[in-house]
Amino acid sequence: MPLGNLTSQFFANVYLNELDYFIKHKLKAKYYIRYVDDFVILHSSKSQLTEWKKQIDEFLKNKLKLELHYQKSKILSLSRGIDFVGFRNFYYFRILRKRNIRNMKNKIAKCKKWMISKDDLLVSFQGWQAYAMRADSYKLRNKINNIINNFSFTQASTEEKLHTL
Repeated sequence: MPLGNLTSQFFANVYLNELDYFIKHKLKAKYYIRYVDDFVILHSSKSQLTEWKKQIDEFLKNKLKLELHYQKSKILSLSRGIDFVGFRNFYYFRILRKRNIRNMKNKIAKCKKWMISKDDLLVSFQGWQAYAMRADSYKLRNKINNIINNFSFTQASTEEKLHTL
């Protein structure tokens, strides 16, 4: 089943419901968040998290026939930020991933080179802005909005000049 497909998400949620129950009720983890197949557990004790990680790994192998991704399953300090559901999450705030900002800037550059249309850029920007609003990104969104507004005006006037008889 393709990743990102709504059916895949639905079945992941159904299948991993047992994991939710195990973590919440057996391990009694107070701060547990899961989105489809990604999850985070917060705790003040690194040793407690290490023990839970072992138990979760065992539960997944024995009960659900799954394994934790060894490169992605890390115990980190929240002060360094946690990459989760498209954001870099800290204790009191959340920021956008650098690659998401870079992707938006690349689309602007492509539009300037006429590789994508102004309409395609605006559609992308609307989606990006809806995503970016979930982070602490007010200044960044305004900066990119101003770039696009100024560029859109310039490109529109250039298009009119090119097509005038």
